[in-house]
Amino acid sequence: MAHPAVGTTPGVRLVVVHPDKEVLAQAAAARLLTRVLDVQSVRSPVHVVLTGGSVGIATLAAVAASPLVPAVDWSGVHLWWGDERFLPDGDPDRNETQAREALLDGLVAEHGLPEANVHPMPGPTSVTTPEEGATAYAALLREHAGERGASKQSEGTVAVPAFDVLLLGMGPDGHVASLFPGHDGLAAQGTTTGVHGSPKPPPERISFTFDAIRSAREVWIVAAGAEKAEQVAAALADGPVTEVPAAGAVGQARTLWLLDAQAAGARN
Repeated sequence: MAHPAVGTTPGVRLVVVHPDKEVLAQAAAARLLTRVLDVQSVRSPVHVVLTGGSVGIATLAAVAASPLVPAVDWSGVHLWWGDERFLPDGDPDRNETQAREALLDGLVAEHGLPEANVHPMPGPTSVTTPEEGATAYAALLREHAGERGASKQSEGTVAVPAFDVLLLGMGPDGHVASLFPGHDGLAAQGTTTGVHGSPKPPPERISFTFDAIRSAREVWIVAAGAEKAEQVAAALADGPVTEVPAAGAVGQARTLWLLDAQAAGARN
């Protein structure tokens, strides 16, 4: 069931509630594939930002199982990440590793997704520090920005691709990407930032800034579980970003909150 929510977002905000996390993942997958197909009918390439977490990866697994997969021209899709744990390539706790196992390896092997269109954030295999990795990823984003990619924010111009969909999970503390309540990363400018002292292990990460998140045409926040209900309610009430960072994750055209009934419980 969809519920419009009133807020101070740049575009439309919509809350969609599903009965449980399994249905949520299936519905989010169908919605993502449909959105990619819709965009491809009018322009190319399509840029999608992926997320990790249990529901995020379950969504990717549901995409892999969908009969709509062959309908997408995967050669025209670029895949990015909004944050990553600063761990070596192939580490099972990396968002990239989990996404490859759930979906991407199959798309590359069977459905024509070019490996060059998969853009993981670097880790200690290739860079020394999260800051070095953040700088390298910002440069890669800039390379793919093109004419459609510069998004003017109040802080300046953010050179990123024109993200068609930016997926985010939300933690029980209200964090999105690796932007945590009360953490220095909340004030980071530019497109990416190195993160140290994360309250959720591992302590070192790379994350999109709010500037990069807010440049997306559509931001989708996918959350499940009763432990997230309080922060979902706070974010939808436009609580302070310093306390509930998810409140600051908004899209230029649309912001979708995709929830299961438990995560939506505090709104009832």
